[in-house]
Amino acid sequence: MFVASAEFVDAAATQAAALGFSEIARVFTPHPIQDRTDDEMRAYADAAFDEIVAAVTSGGG
Repeated sequence: MFVASAEFVDAAATQAAALGFSEIARVFTPHPIQDRTDDEMRAYADAAFDEIVAAVTSGGG
C-alpha cells in the first residue's frame, strides 16, 4: 500500500498498473503538502490513519 497526495491519483493508478500492482491499496491526502505546516501535516496524517491501518491489515492488494 502507499500514501500520496490527491494530485497523484491518476499517476498512481498508471504506475501501479505498469508495475503489475493495479489492485494495490492506496490512500490519498489533500494536496499540496510541500508548504504545509507541521501541524497541518499531523492533521493530514491523523485523518488518513484509520484508512492506512485498514489497508495495511486487510491482506488485500
